[in-house]
Amino acid sequence: MALPTDLPHLDATAQAELVRNGDVSAAELVDAAIARIEAINPQLNAVIHERFEKARAEAAGTLPDGPFRGVPFLLKDLETRSLGDPHHAGTEFLKNANFISDRDDYVTTRFRAAGLVIVGRTNTPEFGTTITTEPESHGTSRNPWNTDYSTGGSSGGSAAAVASLMVPAAHASDGGGSIRIPASECGLVGLKPTRGRVPLGPAISDSWAGSTSNGVVTRTVRDTAALLDAIAGPMPGDAYAAPALPGPLAAEVGREPGSLKIGVLDHPLLPGVEASGEMKDAIRFAVSLLEQLGHTIEDSHPEAMGDAQFTDAFTTVIAAHVAHNLDAWGRELGREITDVDVEERNWMFATIGRSFTAPQYLDAIFWQQEWSRRMSTWWKNEFNPNGYDILCTPVLNSPPPKIGWLSDPIEGLGRVTAIMQYTAQFNVTGQPAISLPLWWTENGLPVGIQLVAAFGREELLIRLASELESACNWHDRVPGVRG
Repeated sequence: MALPTDLPHLDATAQAELVRNGDVSAAELVDAAIARIEAINPQLNAVIHERFEKARAEAAGTLPDGPFRGVPFLLKDLETRSLGDPHHAGTEFLKNANFISDRDDYVTTRFRAAGLVIVGRTNTPEFGTTITTEPESHGTSRNPWNTDYSTGGSSGGSAAAVASLMVPAAHASDGGGSIRIPASECGLVGLKPTRGRVPLGPAISDSWAGSTSNGVVTRTVRDTAALLDAIAGPMPGDAYAAPALPGPLAAEVGREPGSLKIGVLDHPLLPGVEASGEMKDAIRFAVSLLEQLGHTIEDSHPEAMGDAQFTDAFTTVIAAHVAHNLDAWGRELGREITDVDVEERNWMFATIGRSFTAPQYLDAIFWQQEWSRRMSTWWKNEFNPNGYDILCTPVLNSPPPKIGWLSDPIEGLGRVTAIMQYTAQFNVTGQPAISLPLWWTENGLPVGIQLVAAFGREELLIRLASELESACNWHDRVPGVRG
């Protein structure tokens, strides 16, 4: 049978419905996605490990009867493993070792149980420690809206693949903004779940002191909701537990959020950093739209968000974990990982991480915990009935930057700090936060707006995101490089 002419533009929910109704087969969907990847990926370098023949065999066989049966999907090549497939985590040394994973991680198992067919793995910066996808190991991923610009990171390969219509959705993960930033720069929906909502195991249940979360990047709010439903839920031994949701997130799509009390932060809090004019335009548009929808808007944000100690504590945790990563991979490979094996940025992090004493590391952890408690007092909860429902901010203090600007060996780290003003705070607090593609610059680059809810309140984000999606209809925009 002939495939629908609009197939690449259909979201994962619509593609799954085609399979359920017998209008197309899983094999046809997978073959069509592979053809798009083969045609588009040379321009974008989003998919670095092809899994085409395995995917074809799985699609032709008996797939689990999950909500996304037969839909092609991509996994990010960072921490999440898939049995029998390459796993490089953005590193040259794992690439040179031709490292192959000996397991599926929990989230991979859940993606498979949902019926998704994994057609490949996507590009990521080395160890996910920066917000642009330009690893030395696999080369630069390029933004389908303009290939001179960054995709964001660390889920940049996944975001480029979804934005260019290679696949309708892809796995992403977020330790400091790595779902929301690529979603912002590629014009997608990107929700970082509440800490503990999606398991990280089996090898670990805690990364970056509870800051990292698994999720997805998609083009529609309903896909984000239903995919999170498919992968959420605790596993025995998890280090953290998220509060139970009132029901499936998919049921929240289209449900009225009511009139919400929304605080807005429209400027960086780091001393000496000026607000980008384009980001001011983006946040003004978002505020105007929210007001039109009947929400109460106030100029307010958690006072603790601007605490000058935040960056030092967060960097301490990342540096310690990078040092541990190098030691752990050295044990796995049976040799020491040295400075010639990793990029300069991560060797610097590892060197810093090894310089701390154990008490100093714990000082950073305890500071983050106390700071998170101060942050939580701003949101509405049982202890603060007059608090705010939502915080609205830019995702970044910049539109997508040009490739090379953030990876500059001298200026890059300072530039990352200057534009990454709004996301990492909510990795540390563990709160859910979503990026929505509400604005485009004059030269056609997407800009995301971040909405943050109280701990455990993904359902409120989905309701509000769905309302904004109906009002804004970003689906009409498509990038120049696409399937």
